[in-house]
Amino acid sequence: MKQYKLALAMLAFAPLVSFHSTAQDSQSGATKEIQISAKKYEFEPSSVHVKKGDKVKLIVTATDREHGLKLAAFHVNQKLTKGEPATVEFTADKAGSFPFECSVFCGMGHGKMKGTLVVDE
Repeated sequence: MKQYKLALAMLAFAPLVSFHSTAQDSQSGATKEIQISAKKYEFEPSSVHVKKGDKVKLIVTATDREHGLKLAAFHVNQKLTKGEPATVEFTADKAGSFPFECSVFCGMGHGKMKGTLVVDE
């Protein structure tokens, strides 16, 4: 009987939760989910485009060894463990072109492991 009442209560509140999420997304821009792989001296894709106001959700996976993702303009510095997707979320609240790079030394080509986040107006 308790499970039945709990299920009814959840159904009663589901529309409110749904409405709140929709309202939040429409006020602050769309959520842009982007998959990125980090491997031997490169990010793929190396150029990411979003719109100002978008909520950005990067899902980054290091495929060959430990790497890092540093996007200083948005206060991101995430360690990436091989084979484990890491999720980084932020709001693209300023327009421009912002560099990102590997923040964990990964070998002789480490300094070339870079990319760009482009935030359009």
